[in-house]
Amino acid sequence: MSEAIELEVIEQRIGYRFNDQTLLAQGLVHASIATSRVASNERLEFLGDAILGAIVCEHLYRRFPIELEGELTKIKSNAVSRRVCAEVAVDLGLADAVQLGKGMGDRTTLPQSLLAALFESVVGAIYLDGGIEPARVFVLCSLESRIDESARLGHQQNFKSVLQQSLQRKDLGTPAYIVLDEKGPDHAKCFEICVDLGQRRFKGCWGMSKKSAEQLAALEALIELGFAERNDQGEVRLVHAA
Repeated sequence: MSEAIELEVIEQRIGYRFNDQTLLAQGLVHASIATSRVASNERLEFLGDAILGAIVCEHLYRRFPIELEGELTKIKSNAVSRRVCAEVAVDLGLADAVQLGKGMGDRTTLPQSLLAALFESVVGAIYLDGGIEPARVFVLCSLESRIDESARLGHQQNFKSVLQQSLQRKDLGTPAYIVLDEKGPDHAKCFEICVDLGQRRFKGCWGMSKKSAEQLAALEALIELGFAERNDQGEVRLVHAA
């Protein structure tokens, strides 16, 4: 297969046709075979990493308008981890087109770091060729399912955040957390807390701290409202909240 055909195949896989195909070609040149490191994909990787981060950060900022910085950071870190970028590179078949020097081994056993760099290099190449919008489309299409998964995983540890987002989307008001009861000595108190929506109060839940009781109460409200469900094994699945 000639280089031109290889590049056209990659263009089909990534859903973007380059105006300057040499940018894509350079994005697929590993330093082990390049005439110099400047001629390899390392500079495109550097740029692509920054563009990737900016696109995902803006997307998360707009998609989760009430999440705090810590939660957004956790979602972003999971969604654009080196492992995830490497998996996307494999899914897109970028490893089939990368130019490697001798001694790099089989294409099927390429290092995770090399694969992740391929994805970032392609992001950088698309950005230089077409600007931020095609780069945004490529990144979000490639990472959409990973972002969703990362958000769900984060939400399962922060039911209060999920509840607030869910109520906001349905225009159902802002939840209040009411302490119904407390037991035990001062150094080891347990608290019963429920969610109150003004016209509706949900089942109270006990926790070893106010924070844990509030999380459990938020989960109970999510389940009662139909935003989450619990299976026979006690596992929780978000339904409409994420």
